[in-house]
Amino acid sequence: MTNPTSPQIPACTWHRSIGLGWDKPYTVRYASNIDDGPWHGMPLGGFGAGCIGRSSRGDFNLWHIDGGEHVFQNFPACQFSVFESDGTSSQAYALATTAPTDGTLQTWQWYPANQAGEQGSRGAGEISHTGTYHALYPRSWFVYENVLQTQLTCEQFSPVWAHNYKETSYPVAVFVWQAHNATNAPITLSIMLTWQNMTGWFTNALKSPEVKVRDDGSPVYEYQPRLGESRGNYNYLVESPQALGCFLGREGTTEPLQEGEGSWCIATQKHPQVEVFYHSRWHPVGDGDEIWQSFSQDGSLPDVIDITPAADNEQIGAAIAVRLTLQPGESLEIPFVLAWDFPVTEFAAGVNYHRRYTDFFGTNGNNAWAIATTALTHYQTWQEQIQAWQQPILDREDLPNWFKMALFNELYDLTSGGTLWSAATKHDPIGQFAVLECLDYRWYESLDVRLYGSFGLLLLFPELEKAVMRAFARAIPQGDDTPRVIGYYYTIGAESPIAVRKAIGATPHDLGAPNEHVWEKTNYTSYQDCNLWKDLGCDFVLQVYRDYLFTGANDVEFLQDCWDAVVQTLDYVKAFDLDGDGIPENSGAPDQTFDDWRLQGVSAYCGGLWMAALEAAIAISDILILNQPDAEKLLQQKSLYQTWLTQSLPIYQQKLWNGKYYRLDSESGSDVVMADQLCGQFYAYLLDLPEIVPSDRAISALRTVYDACFLKFYNGQFGAANGVLPDGSPENPNATHPLEVWTGINFGLAAFLAQMGMKDEALRLTQAVVEQIYSNGLQFRTPEAITPVGTFRASTYLRAMAIWGVYLVL
Repeated sequence: MTNPTSPQIPACTWHRSIGLGWDKPYTVRYASNIDDGPWHGMPLGGFGAGCIGRSSRGDFNLWHIDGGEHVFQNFPACQFSVFESDGTSSQAYALATTAPTDGTLQTWQWYPANQAGEQGSRGAGEISHTGTYHALYPRSWFVYENVLQTQLTCEQFSPVWAHNYKETSYPVAVFVWQAHNATNAPITLSIMLTWQNMTGWFTNALKSPEVKVRDDGSPVYEYQPRLGESRGNYNYLVESPQALGCFLGREGTTEPLQEGEGSWCIATQKHPQVEVFYHSRWHPVGDGDEIWQSFSQDGSLPDVIDITPAADNEQIGAAIAVRLTLQPGESLEIPFVLAWDFPVTEFAAGVNYHRRYTDFFGTNGNNAWAIATTALTHYQTWQEQIQAWQQPILDREDLPNWFKMALFNELYDLTSGGTLWSAATKHDPIGQFAVLECLDYRWYESLDVRLYGSFGLLLLFPELEKAVMRAFARAIPQGDDTPRVIGYYYTIGAESPIAVRKAIGATPHDLGAPNEHVWEKTNYTSYQDCNLWKDLGCDFVLQVYRDYLFTGANDVEFLQDCWDAVVQTLDYVKAFDLDGDGIPENSGAPDQTFDDWRLQGVSAYCGGLWMAALEAAIAISDILILNQPDAEKLLQQKSLYQTWLTQSLPIYQQKLWNGKYYRLDSESGSDVVMADQLCGQFYAYLLDLPEIVPSDRAISALRTVYDACFLKFYNGQFGAANGVLPDGSPENPNATHPLEVWTGINFGLAAFLAQMGMKDEALRLTQAVVEQIYSNGLQFRTPEAITPVGTFRASTYLRAMAIWGVYLVL
């Protein structure tokens, strides 16, 4: 604890009045998709460690403690509370603006929410503005105003910063309270943290859930967390010369440890100016009086130590409180820490991985106190590290504040996207890493999506990025003949062909799902037969070469690790070139990332990616030839790719260029302007490869896209639609993907605009999308798609981190 200056909150945060709701938040497009509503705040927790979320009304309501699984529910007993007295009067509040609706904690007083509307329209005694919530990942702040006499701010963060492969994995949240007395009389202040013992709650009670096809054609399985199952949970007081806390554990844990077994800890620092109180066992689903009576009276707790385990149908909580007196003009900083230690992630029954942070804290599940005290010792250094990483971007005057806000906040997905980060092995020296495509499509690192969505990981955590690509390289030679029904045909009422799960040599769509064996059983999605996709192999080759270039262009071993897979997947994709003209054709089934959109023949999207991938493979072969004594085979491979490329380039122009833009494809007869038609050209420029189309045609196509898909689509309010006619109207008013605005595709398109010298257009397009997300209750759950009628699809989507591609180009 130090005497601080006032906390420095950057000017570019996302902010909202505490407790202020939304008039018309976006709602979900399909009933089967997850719609938690708009009360999402910045998540807290390290990568792959599990995370929690706290919304702008002050409630802890997001629980991604079990890898890949989603629980959204407010547990009111998990909360900060504040007591204040000036000697003549006192007040106490739990710092969430909504009281429980189930009748629990009835004795508690809840913090007043901001009221919308004008001052004059409110009754006497109503407080209009009670404070502001700010977020700039990985930091967020609550600034409390007009209720307390004390100037009170809480900064929340986890130790996440670029190129940090240690602390970024820690399962910990730090809450730094800054209190300042600006009055002319002493103020007594007490801050309390209460927490429920949830040990054992976050694991699937259904060990082998049946996989079904949802109404949208996606595979889905039931998740039943063991919420409320607390038998055997116990809390005890932990103390050191510097700190005091409560450890929340469970009796009867097994060896080896199972998923859901471990511990929580709440802790704070000791300091000569403060008193620390505790209560190690209270009833979080009772009326709360055993805590609130003493706390609301004088800011104390009764210092109860009771380690009795919870009985059947009983739940228990713990509490700590810090009380201090501030003289006029005095300030104090008070840190609290929440840590958790659940070392095991279980995929299929019996398939267990240890989390990355266990490399630093061990695997016995009893280290929550050790993690908490580490945080109390180092939190100020962590704050400095985060600021040192963010500040150069925050200081840039050429980037608008809304852009800086979204740039950092879109990284939330690296924490809360069901993230996995496994412990190190000899084979994987910093572990394996994976983020879900989204919460509705729960499979990892979808390769088509990460073509744009992985720029944040690449620029900030390049070793994790390369670990993901190595996993794809290992998967390409593998096969799985398990027969599957394809969900897309189910949605259109047609009979589904039976497809094998994973063909040898095909690049998998994804690295697997939380209910199977991630990294080993790939191609989980069965909405389409991804063995037929024409973009995945190309996406793989481009990302391999990109990751080599943007991580120093010196990791030849990475290229060598991936080369055999590059060769195998390009051979596989080339087999779809049925007429031998050099370019693989699309089949008429949706066989690329726009997986509701039928392309036929040579397509602008897949054809461009194919040619860019060939150029990337040629560039990789050149590097490997320089580093390999026996290069004969490499030379042959390079020659083959040059032959295919030479064939492809003129065909692409002949079949697709219409004088203004590139046609959707060569055989459907469609006049649609596809927003992402030149993704291949974008990547060729990005990787300093020869252009695949003449630059004047690229600019003409881009201007057409900007005009038709963005400006003429609802006057540019929402972003660019995926595909409309040149006048901005739909080709088919009932189409799905063409008429959606895909957040990540828009950011990718904006990066291309910036790359081609159209910076103003790039920022205008990006801003339109950012404003839709952050003004309409979609913050910290950015979806894949939004529509002009205020609906969204697929929340917490990986592709939106493509905004880091805009930053890279700018």
